[in-house]
Amino acid sequence: MTLDNENTGAPKDWLEAELEDTLDEDFEIEFSEPMLSMEVRKIYREQHPDMLDRKVYFRNLLRLQAELIKVQDWVQHTGAKVCILFEGRDSAGKGGVIKRITQRLNPRVARVVALPAPSRREQSQWYFQRYVPHLPAAGEIVLFDRSWYNRAGVERVMGFASEDQVEQFFQDVPEFERMLVRSGIILLKYWFSITDEEQQLRFLMRIHDPMKQWKLSPMDLESRIRWESYTKAKEDMLFRTNIPEAPWYIVEGNDKKRERLNCIEHLLTKIPYEDVPQEKVNLPDRKYNPEYERRVLPDELYVPKIY
Repeated sequence: MTLDNENTGAPKDWLEAELEDTLDEDFEIEFSEPMLSMEVRKIYREQHPDMLDRKVYFRNLLRLQAELIKVQDWVQHTGAKVCILFEGRDSAGKGGVIKRITQRLNPRVARVVALPAPSRREQSQWYFQRYVPHLPAAGEIVLFDRSWYNRAGVERVMGFASEDQVEQFFQDVPEFERMLVRSGIILLKYWFSITDEEQQLRFLMRIHDPMKQWKLSPMDLESRIRWESYTKAKEDMLFRTNIPEAPWYIVEGNDKKRERLNCIEHLLTKIPYEDVPQEKVNLPDRKYNPEYERRVLPDELYVPKIY
């Protein structure tokens, strides 16, 4: 949709206006260490001397989010189906990327799927069955925060799946994904890669940050112990499931800001979106009824004005 600006005066450059309007909100989102001690904060900055400049990051993020809105409009207009898988080690930044992708999109079009551990009933089903209902219909974008690749990763490493089940998964998943692509789904698979040292640092930050301690589960702590096992499982997974119809794309994630921008830039090149025609929107005049009198509501209905 386009907005009629005939009576609003000369509008500012949209990017500058958006920066001014959302700077506080974006700083709040980005301010990821509000409760950290100065010692931990200092260590983190020493380990990341070449972090991307904040202004450069925000300008590019807003530009990319504007393009994502075009993708959303194209998906709705054409009835396209987009499915994006986000995989990686704990604390690799998957959630941060997903948040920036969906931040300005319509949640009725773009939705996130983050399934809990399977129930006993689901454990008895065909493995892919619990994921199928969440696949996109026409005009939808679905982002899986972890996906059916749990079987090749955490389930395999932690012993939740037998070697026979893992082998069956490796045999089935290529054909399953080919079926999805043949059905018209645009399927993208991202693996977020961080170093051993970076994960250790992020885990320590979570331990010392009350705002983030909820992110650190016993399973996450166990994953630190089994770093090498996860590495071997990841290498096997990428080797056996990297098919031409649905290849893997690895995103380097030690710098969170670069990780987010690089991932979004890449996925935009993998979706054949185009500008779609937009109807011009004119704000209608309000109708007034001279006989209407607004009722006075009791004070107890109002939220107290503490601020």
